[in-house]
Amino acid sequence: MPNQHVVPHGDKWAIKGAGNDKATRVTDTKREAKDIARQISRNQGTELFIHGKDGRIQSRDSHGNDPYPPKG
Repeated sequence: MPNQHVVPHGDKWAIKGAGNDKATRVTDTKREAKDIARQISRNQGTELFIHGKDGRIQSRDSHGNDPYPPKG
C-alpha cells in the first residue's frame, strides 16, 4: 500500500498515494486533508507525509509496524 502524501493542489490541498498521479481527495484546507490522510494512513498501516505550500516535506507520521519499537 502506498504511503499517503498531503500536497498543495492549486489553492486547495490534495491527498495522494505515493506514485499516484490522481488525488485520492481534494479539500479546501490543509487541516482537513491532514485529518483524512491520517485516517487512511492508520487504516493501511502506512506512512503519512505532510508537505508545505512549497512542496517540501514538513513532517511525517508512521502508522505502520515499527521494526524497532521503543522500550519502556
